[in-house]
Amino acid sequence: MATRAQPRRLCLAGSGRAEALATGGAASAEGPGRPGPLRDETLGVASVPSQWRGVQGVRGETKSCQTVSIATAEASAQTRKHADAQVQTEPPVPVGMPPGSRHDSPGLAAFLRRVEAMVIRELNKNWQSHAFDGFEVNWTEPQQTVTCLHTLGYPPAQGQGLHVTSVSWNSTGSVVACAYGRLDDGDWSTLKSFVCAWNLDRRGLNPRQPSAVVEVPSAVMCLAFHPTQPSHIAGGLYSGEVLVWDVSRPEDPLLWRTGLTDDTHTDPVYQPHRGETEVGTTAVAFSSFDPSLFVLGTEGGFPLKCSLAAEEAALTRMPSSVSLRAPAQFTFSPHGGPVYSVSCSPFHRNLFLSAGTDGHVHLYSMLQAQPLTSLQLSHKYLFAVRWSPVRPLVFAAASGEGDVQLFDLQKSSQKPTISIKQTQDESPVYCLEFNCQQTQLLAAGDAKGTVKVWQLSTEFTEQGPSETEDLEQLAAEVAT
Repeated sequence: MATRAQPRRLCLAGSGRAEALATGGAASAEGPGRPGPLRDETLGVASVPSQWRGVQGVRGETKSCQTVSIATAEASAQTRKHADAQVQTEPPVPVGMPPGSRHDSPGLAAFLRRVEAMVIRELNKNWQSHAFDGFEVNWTEPQQTVTCLHTLGYPPAQGQGLHVTSVSWNSTGSVVACAYGRLDDGDWSTLKSFVCAWNLDRRGLNPRQPSAVVEVPSAVMCLAFHPTQPSHIAGGLYSGEVLVWDVSRPEDPLLWRTGLTDDTHTDPVYQPHRGETEVGTTAVAFSSFDPSLFVLGTEGGFPLKCSLAAEEAALTRMPSSVSLRAPAQFTFSPHGGPVYSVSCSPFHRNLFLSAGTDGHVHLYSMLQAQPLTSLQLSHKYLFAVRWSPVRPLVFAAASGEGDVQLFDLQKSSQKPTISIKQTQDESPVYCLEFNCQQTQLLAAGDAKGTVKVWQLSTEFTEQGPSETEDLEQLAAEVAT
C-alpha cells in the first residue's frame, strides 16, 4: 500500500524567495524588512513509494548451513601382560653409624674351612637316614575326628530291598559308584538291578538322585572303575555275565558284554594244586608289585597264591572252547569259613589281608602258609577288608554287625583304633573302598541300600616316621 507524505512547511529566514513562497507571491503589507503574517496553504499531495522494501525482497535469499558429517570411532585397550612388583626396604642404619662391611671375608673363609669336614660328615649321615621316608608336608587343616560327609542312596533300588554289594571310586577320585544286588539267601537271577554313580564335586549334589543310573537285568555282585578311563565301569552279574558301561553316555551306556555261553560262569573256577577238585572263588586281589601275581579267596576258606603265567592245564568236568589253566601256586592255612575279601599291601610285595565268615582278619606273608597274625574283629561275618593306600599299617574292615572298623597296627595289634557305626539297626556293611586320589575319603555300602562317604581323621592319612620300617619288621616275622 502506497504511503502519502504529509505536507511540510518550509521557512527560509532572510530569503525573499522563501517569503514569497510563504505569502503566495504577494508583497508584505508591513513594509520592507518586516514579515507579514503566515498563512496555511494546501499544496498537491506527493506520493513517494518506498523502493527499499522492493529491493530487499528481490535481493533476499534463504540460506542454510550444514556441517560435514562427523566421524566417530570407539576404541578399547586391553593389556596382555602384567607384572607384580614388591619392594622390601633394607633395615635402617642408625644415625651416626658408618655403613661398614657386611662380612669379614677372611674370617668367613677361615670359619668355613674349619667346619667343612664336620658339615660334610653330618650331610652324609642325613643322606643315608630313612627318618623322613614317606613324609609329606600337609598344609591342610588337621581333621581330628571321622565324620560322615554324604549319605547316598537310590530310592527305587532301596524300595526293592536291594543291598549295596560293591562300591568303587573312579580314577579322578571325584565319582563314587555302587552296585545294587542281594547277598542273602534266595534266587535273584531275574531281578532287575541298578548301577548308580554320584559326582561328589558337582554343585547342588542330591544324595537321593545319582548323577548316572544304569538299569541292569540281573543283580550286580561286583563293580570296578577303569584304572585310567574315569567314566568306564565294569560289573559282574549274578547271571554270570560281565558288562562294561560308559556312565557319561546316559542314553546308551553299554559298551560291551560277555553274553551267556558255555564258557561263562557264575563264579570263576580254578584247579588248585591241592588235589583234583574244582574250587569256587569268592574274591581276588592283584599284587601292586607283580602284575602277574594275584591272591584268591575261596569258598573253602583257604586263600590261594596264583599266577597269570601258569602253563599247567586245568582239570575240568565241563568242556570249554578255550584252554583253561590252573593258576594256583600255593595254598595258605584256611579261615573257619568262606573267604569274602582279600587285599594285597600297596607297600610290601609279600603281605596281604583276608577276611571271612569267621569274623577274623588274617595277615599273611606270601612266603609261609600260616598267618603272621589273626584278629577277631566281629562275632558275625566280615564282608570286606581293604588296605590303606597311604598308611602302610592301616586297614579297614566291614562287619556284619553294621560297623566300619579302622585298624592301625602301629598302635595296637589286637583291637581296632576306631569303630564307626554305619547302620543303626546293625544291618551288615557289605563293601568299602578307600579313595586313592582324595585319601581322606572312605566309601562303605550296606544292606539298607545306602552308601556313606566317611572323611577320615588325620591320624589315618598321615604316615608315621618309622612306619615303613615297622612294616618291614612285621613282614620278616616267622609265623608260630
